[in-house]
Amino acid sequence: MKDRHFGELTPDGWNQVIAVNLSGMYYCCQAVLSGMRRQQRGTIINVSSWAGRHAGFFTGPAYNASKRGVLALTESINLEEGINNVRATAVVPEAMATPMIRKIPNPPSEEAIAKMMRPLDVARMIDLIISLPQEMCVNEVVMSPTWNLSYLGAYETAIDRMV
Repeated sequence: MKDRHFGELTPDGWNQVIAVNLSGMYYCCQAVLSGMRRQQRGTIINVSSWAGRHAGFFTGPAYNASKRGVLALTESINLEEGINNVRATAVVPEAMATPMIRKIPNPPSEEAIAKMMRPLDVARMIDLIISLPQEMCVNEVVMSPTWNLSYLGAYETAIDRMV
């Protein structure tokens, strides 16, 4: 989303991001929970974002808030549904090489994109979580590439270029 900061973000833009990233997640969880309660088992995996755990300028307030909301939604499932042997995990990836990364303002270089995690990396983590015994709940997994742009200050450099 191009208009991601308070100076450009409209109420419609805010509502669109919240609807997709948070409300959409809620509706999916709500759709499966009754069946999981009946069978007394189930695993929900919600994909949040590094921006949900570590809000940043680069991602903007709507994205930050929606992804932080995913963390609270996941935690709420564990608070309420653990008694039904239902567990939920929030996967919190940083620096994903997806087609969307090239559409952001001031996208990273191709060299930086080559060092990012791939969707398959997140899929492997999800597969690992699902394979664990049902009695074990992994509440949250924060994952990043070894060459972590947030830790290396690359986003601050991008912000300097935007200002």
